[in-house]
Amino acid sequence: MKSKDGKPISQPDKSSRTVPMALMFIVLCGFSFYLGGIFCSEKDKYTTQAINKSVETPKQTAAGSLQIKAVAFPECGADFQDYTPCTDPKRWKKYTLHRLSFMERHCPPVFEKKECLVPPPDGYKLPIRWPKSKDESWYRNVPYDWINKQKSNQHWLKKEGEKFLFPGGGTMFPNGVSEYVDLMQDLIPGMKDGTIRTAIDTGCGVASWGGDLLDRGILTVSLAPRDNHEAQVQFALERGIPAVLGIISTQRLPFPSNSFDMAHCSRCLIPWTEFGGIYLLEVHRILRPGGFWVLSGPPVNYENRWKGWNTTIEDQKSDYEKLQELLTSMCFKLYNKKDDIAVWQKLSDNSCYKKLEAPDNYPSKCDDGTEPDSAWYTPIRPCVVSPNPKYKKVALKSLAKWPERLHSAPERVADVRGGSDGAFKHDDSKWKTRVKHYKKLVPAIGTDKIRNVMDMNTLYGGFAAALIDSPLWVMNVVSSYSPNTLAVVYDRGLIGTYHDWCEAFSTYPRTYDLLHLDGLFTSESHRCEMKYVLLEMDRVLRPNGYAIIRESSYFVDAVSTIAKGMRWGCRKEDTEYGVENEKILICQKKLWYSSKKSS
Repeated sequence: MKSKDGKPISQPDKSSRTVPMALMFIVLCGFSFYLGGIFCSEKDKYTTQAINKSVETPKQTAAGSLQIKAVAFPECGADFQDYTPCTDPKRWKKYTLHRLSFMERHCPPVFEKKECLVPPPDGYKLPIRWPKSKDESWYRNVPYDWINKQKSNQHWLKKEGEKFLFPGGGTMFPNGVSEYVDLMQDLIPGMKDGTIRTAIDTGCGVASWGGDLLDRGILTVSLAPRDNHEAQVQFALERGIPAVLGIISTQRLPFPSNSFDMAHCSRCLIPWTEFGGIYLLEVHRILRPGGFWVLSGPPVNYENRWKGWNTTIEDQKSDYEKLQELLTSMCFKLYNKKDDIAVWQKLSDNSCYKKLEAPDNYPSKCDDGTEPDSAWYTPIRPCVVSPNPKYKKVALKSLAKWPERLHSAPERVADVRGGSDGAFKHDDSKWKTRVKHYKKLVPAIGTDKIRNVMDMNTLYGGFAAALIDSPLWVMNVVSSYSPNTLAVVYDRGLIGTYHDWCEAFSTYPRTYDLLHLDGLFTSESHRCEMKYVLLEMDRVLRPNGYAIIRESSYFVDAVSTIAKGMRWGCRKEDTEYGVENEKILICQKKLWYSSKKSS
């Protein structure tokens, strides 16, 4: 090797550096051994301190199961009896009034999460059983008088002694919901023959519309925010009618596209024609091609109603014409109209959606980069999500009628990784076997003791399908981090929602009789801390309610330990096949009352 000036560089003799390097190696080894001895002598002390600091520091037994230290969770204050963490009115002032977005989901950060048990109200009683609960509930279970006082002339509900009674009235049907739905069925014959199976009611009141439709074989998601109407969704669930907290505002609703057979608004106070009709665009997204949007209230029948709306006939006529124009531009057509009810149908013909591609058209067709089913904290975009022409059996007229569609493999199952008609049929058969086993473990399933049920991490809704003949309904939850299978759930005539179990669910406390999960901790424990998921289950579960926790043997003992700290009673059972690597925990929440006074 040469230097820059071309002279050779002298190389040191290799043998001359061997001795110093050997000495240095010996010194370093000795020093490392010394430090290691110090660390090892202190190791046990540091480990013990770490476990004492955290009640959930895991360790693994020789048998290979997760073990955690027992802890007894304290009670929350009595003023937390109706605590809804992600829709908490105490936090509303932090968010904007624009489009009422403060009422959307705004979950507390991890360091503000509560590690306590939500108490029931003073005087709480076990809910009245279905079907009697549809007509009455205990006043002390939902002790709010606002609707009773403000809506008494509309017969939403009335307080009588220790109970609330639900006469079936509403703003647009003070004479009873049945008469109102009878007229609707005359306008939409598909409500009678099984064509229409799933519906959503925006601004649901106390869910009398959804309750009436249950008797007609139509399953409705009743949707309302936590607002000045006080506990609309809580009343609905106390009655045994499906409902979730939610509002059409700035974010998409947590449902897949092209899923509901019918959507309904009965004077729901949503300003449909404002902001370029963006709320209508969201209804269009979730409605199935050929599905129906039903509106009663302003500006429908303005010719005869305008005097009672504190407005002028000219203003109401203008609003109706603007509404009709917007709906036409979104590929809706006026289907039928009589008295206070107007019905529009979402077109399934692709020719209308083709026209939306024209330059400067409003609303325009959404581009290919807009995922139609992305609906977890996804902003509503001011464009039309057009039906995918590759689907031939998603439109309402192409689906099998209810109940045949329940066990027919939906076309969209092929979009799921590993999904196929065969995989769907296998899943359907598997859950029939599993539910038969569950009924032996929890004899209350199939009786009037269990009405409101949640499958916390469903695949295709097989658990719900296997329970279809029981007097209950199931909210099917698909994780926002899992493969998107919720469209398949809706295609078979069931209902559900997207959710992330690292956060609180959109419901009030004490609203479900049975929670079911299948490997949730196995799939989500790397993201969501087990303790917080179980505390959320406790918040949602009714006293004396059940949890069926199907998990790998690795997690079962740890779940049981935390459940004991929540005052649950649990027992471990074998699966239907008696395998060792999977077990079932059957847990029941105890009824207890707060020892603290309301502030």
